[in-house]
Parts: sequence; structure tokens; C-alpha cells
Amino acid sequence: MKLFGKNHIIILVITFVILFLMNYIGNDAPDKLQRAIMTASAGVMGLTVGLFILNKGKNDKNPPQDFD
Repeated sequence: MKLFGKNHIIILVITFVILFLMNYIGNDAPDKLQRAIMTASAGVMGLTVGLFILNKGKNDKNPPQDFD
């Protein structure tokens, strides 16, 4: 998957919406909006970093030897 391509943006939006709704609906704290936004943003950032690390080694000409 191309980083910040069309598919990546769609997956980020879906991830943000799901995490936001899970945290907003199930929370009774007075600052539930801020917590939901921070949690959803952290999830999107984590997904982006994970995909960046995954794509970094995709076109590697010299992979590590005996990698299991």
C-alpha cells in the first residue's frame, strides 16, 4: 500500500471514525470529547508509523540473512 495514497487515506478515516465513536459513546467522563479525539488521533498516527516501517523494507535489495 502506498503511503498517503488513496487507500491509505480511506483506511485512516475509517480507523479514526471507529476509534472516535468507541471512545465517545462508551465514556462517561466530562472530557469525553477530548479523550476520544486524542485516542483516535493516536491510533491514526500509530497506523501511519506502522505502515511507514512496513513500506521501508519492501524494496530492500539486501534483506537480512536467515530471517525467520
